[in-house]
Amino acid sequence: MKPVWLRILPYIAAVLLVIGALYGTYRHGMSVKDDEWTGRWNDRNTLDAKARAANEAAERAKEQARQQSINKAIQDGQQIIDQATADAAAARASADGLRGAADTLASRLAAREASSSSCTAAASKAATRASMVLADVLKRADQRAGDLAEVADQARARGVTCERAYTALSARG
Repeated sequence: MKPVWLRILPYIAAVLLVIGALYGTYRHGMSVKDDEWTGRWNDRNTLDAKARAANEAAERAKEQARQQSINKAIQDGQQIIDQATADAAAARASADGLRGAADTLASRLAAREASSSSCTAAASKAATRASMVLADVLKRADQRAGDLAEVADQARARGVTCERAYTALSARG
């Protein structure tokens, strides 16, 4: 008679063989599923990288457009400032003529005072002095007005440039 373990051995072997086959099938299914998910994740990562590159390119294009609009505003503003400076120089040149006329008038009055007779000298001297002071005040006021006009024109040009740059940026924002 055979011992019991020898009679059970083929059944144990069959059960172990079935368990081994089931485990092998399970591991194969897991590896197939893992490969499938890995492929999906790689596809998603590739799409994400493409979307990121496209977004970076779009943002780079927007930034370049903003910078070009700012550069254009600065360039236009510099032209306005240069024009204001040229206008101030022209105004200064024409004002020099006015100041020269005031100097000529003051020198004529001084010469007239020197050549006047002694009886009218006292009355004429006060009027001449007042005229010379007024001519000097006119020259100084004209000089200061020209300086202030130049500063105001340049400040306005800079303000317009800043406003154009801001408008260009906020319109694209």
